[in-house]
Amino acid sequence: MDEDPTTRELCARVAEELGFEAAIFMPSGTMCNLVATLVHTRPGDELIADAQSHIFATESAGVAVIAGVSVNPIQTRTGIFTAEQCRNAIRTPARSAPRSAMVSIEQTTNISGGAVWPVEALHAVRDAAHDAGLRTHIDGARIFNASVAAGVPAKIFTSGWDSAWIDFSKGLGCPFGSVLSGNREFVRDAWTWKYRLGGAMRQSGIMAAAALYALDHHVTRLADDHDNATLLIRLLTSEPYFTFTPPDLITNILLFNLQGLRVNTSTFVEEALKRGVRVRALPDGRVRATTHLGVTHNDVIAAADVLIEIAREFAADAR
Repeated sequence: MDEDPTTRELCARVAEELGFEAAIFMPSGTMCNLVATLVHTRPGDELIADAQSHIFATESAGVAVIAGVSVNPIQTRTGIFTAEQCRNAIRTPARSAPRSAMVSIEQTTNISGGAVWPVEALHAVRDAAHDAGLRTHIDGARIFNASVAAGVPAKIFTSGWDSAWIDFSKGLGCPFGSVLSGNREFVRDAWTWKYRLGGAMRQSGIMAAAALYALDHHVTRLADDHDNATLLIRLLTSEPYFTFTPPDLITNILLFNLQGLRVNTSTFVEEALKRGVRVRALPDGRVRATTHLGVTHNDVIAAADVLIEIAREFAADAR
């Protein structure tokens, strides 16, 4: 299962990019998060993560159902929490309480709007966790977006962390796959859980080949996605119907509020989809938009025109 030469090359490349000893090819990022949790914890433990993080909010409670681990969520605005917040979330050992065992962060943040963790903040949380004996994990689905936006090699973000992974089916444009990295002992144990969860693959090289191509050709072009996101902000904020609170570094995820339209976001999003623009309604009333390999400069202009047209129609109905 781990003898395909192309897959082995991919895992070696990713381990080098992230500064780890070894890596393992996985079907999905969700499996990466779950397997990392299974390796780092035991049933009855608790992990600490942002309240809107993927591992907590959008993985069908996999860490609870399969790993037997609860989550202590930290409330943030952008998905970035401080070392002090991390320390406050770590439980004092008690017979009646779960054991704090793991801290997980997202680089970049997902539902919180694509914010980039500064290196200093990232390392401060890592150190706070390690000082208390916790394992540390980075959901790095979009870590290359962070690297390109901040001008920082990915391995600087992951330095000293116990595990991290990258996704190839998002901004890097592949149809499949993620790679989870850690030390050799971690990857050995991850292999066991990969088998147990049905993730072991034969002839995986055809999928790994696409990921290798993406490493060579699709990383630096992530800057185009960030530029397109910035363009979308500029176009939409030319109208009074959209408000943004972008992070300091804009990547490829945008969140905006609808202003003065008297329409719920689900209705707005449904109308946009009818006209060929796919955005997402969030439970808190915001709308999420992402730019990626399949979205061009002209696509952004066309999408903005559609969203503005819809907003004007709803604004007229509200009068």
